[in-house]
Amino acid sequence: PLSTVETAVDLPLTLAKQLNLTFHGQATPETQLLEALADKELLVFPIISFFASMLVFATFIVPMLLTNMLESLFGSGLSVLGIIVGLAYYSALYFVTIFANSALVGAAMIRLEGGDPTVGDGLRIAFKHIGSIFSYAVIAATVGLILNQISERSGQFGKIVVGIIGFAWNVATFLVVPVLVVEGLGPIEAIKRSGALLKRTWGEQIAGNLSVGFVFGLIGFLVFLVGAVSSFLAFSLSTVLGITVVALFAALLVIVSLISSTLSGIYKAAVYQYAISGKSGGFFDQATIENAFKRR
Repeated sequence: PLSTVETAVDLPLTLAKQLNLTFHGQATPETQLLEALADKELLVFPIISFFASMLVFATFIVPMLLTNMLESLFGSGLSVLGIIVGLAYYSALYFVTIFANSALVGAAMIRLEGGDPTVGDGLRIAFKHIGSIFSYAVIAATVGLILNQISERSGQFGKIVVGIIGFAWNVATFLVVPVLVVEGLGPIEAIKRSGALLKRTWGEQIAGNLSVGFVFGLIGFLVFLVGAVSSFLAFSLSTVLGITVVALFAALLVIVSLISSTLSGIYKAAVYQYAISGKSGGFFDQATIENAFKRR
């Protein structure tokens, strides 16, 4: 039932609000961000991303597993065909993820401007920019694949350097999706624009993402810990009860992950909105977000 789903979403949200208030001692943009999921339809976009990613996996990896193509393509180093297949797989995976994130950001921008977005609104915005989204997905996949290959062939110091480069890339491209869907720029221009906005938003990008990630990472750990103990006790009583408890806590972990992904997308939209207009939009109190930017 819908009420059950809403309750399952509200429980980790309530815990996240309390944890964030405990850590900061006052209302922050991250605290108010948690209120954004009053629009629970925004959770649909990470669900779309998840199932689309599973479809990409099934399309590429499953046939290769069944035909032993993985071993022939990647078993003895990368061949030209292996590079092509690997890039195609990564590009497809990045595309469905970025497409869903673009739909989420598009819907969040409508909400920030005072509207009441639907899932269809977000999808229409993403489809409108599908060419740029695909092009950026190929660029992002290429960068990711290159960094991954360099890391696998490097020593410990090389891995650290690659990690720093990857972190810098993620920060510099943090606002690419909002730029793509709002300003309608091409992928290269969007990357440059995101980088240009970086100096105005870098502290909020990093601090906000770390805050959301930490809070929901902690919640996920607590859910896992309680779930493991509860499952052990349940299995000692009944196999059926044990399986039921495992399924319930697994579902709760999925919900926590969906909430975290959704809030990250909304946060990108909010940071972009403030960077270009100085306005907090519909998710935040103006004074709260202004103080956050001044602090960071």
